[in-house]
Amino acid sequence: MSRIGNKPINFPAEVTVTLAGQEISVKGAKGDLKLTVHPNMSLEVNDADRVVKVSRPNDLRENRALHGLTRSLIQNMVEGVVKQFERRLTVVGVGYNASLAGKKLSLQVGFANTVVLEVPPGVDVEVPAPTSVIVRSADKQAVGQFAANVRQVRPPEPYKGKGIRYENEQVRRKSGKAFGSK
Repeated sequence: MSRIGNKPINFPAEVTVTLAGQEISVKGAKGDLKLTVHPNMSLEVNDADRVVKVSRPNDLRENRALHGLTRSLIQNMVEGVVKQFERRLTVVGVGYNASLAGKKLSLQVGFANTVVLEVPPGVDVEVPAPTSVIVRSADKQAVGQFAANVRQVRPPEPYKGKGIRYENEQVRRKSGKAFGSK
């Protein structure tokens, strides 16, 4: 039995939840998100109690999995429109830096050319210092995907630790070659 899927989703007064068939839309101060729910899942929005409930038709394995997933996706939508999701990245290395020009993030990370990434719509990128990048959006998936794309340009390497890493990421360091030992 799904414990996550059975929990009701509470949403605050400043959030508007609208249900049209299998599409749910959530509007708040920080954004507007839409999700088309799987046909097996049924949603019930109670505006008086400010609650959304997700239910499934039976206990088949697929429906049990979709039940918890659907509830989590809607919960993340409500959280995102109230306070945006954020991912911080750090650029480590001598001469490595990031800059923002309009909707393009430029990364100089040891390649002959500057790597330019287009910022997707709905995602805000901020570069407060040349060695830090902040990615924000109401959509949790978009934040994680763009942050992963930025990190993928130059992942941290284990010998000197140079590269792009998440803010609190621990990079396992290797010692390298030991000279003069017999």
